[in-house]
Amino acid sequence: QVQLVESGGGLVQPGGSLRLSCAASGFTISGNAMAWYRQAPGKQREWVATITTGGVTLYVKSVEDLFTISRDNAKNTVYLQMNSLKPEDTAVYYCKTRWLNNDYWGKGTLVTVSS
Repeated sequence: QVQLVESGGGLVQPGGSLRLSCAASGFTISGNAMAWYRQAPGKQREWVATITTGGVTLYVKSVEDLFTISRDNAKNTVYLQMNSLKPEDTAVYYCKTRWLNNDYWGKGTLVTVSS
């Protein structure tokens, strides 16, 4: 059974950093592209970053050079390092993968950027 469990969210001041984790089970992340999405209050869910099976990383323009997606195959976990956070980064962050033609999502972790 494929499961994705996000953690690491919380309250952070503007300019601060957080690292989100996405622990996967039921499949091996090394064989799958993994992605982070986010949904801000009152807005649609948006794609944030992807790491491909080959290790190529892609980002939405608004977080380029600020966020870093990475993975630890031994821990079967994907990370999102977020630096220089802004209030507009406040959202629920979700981990997502596609496995055997099905999309799988975690339940999300809330990130609040506020002073």
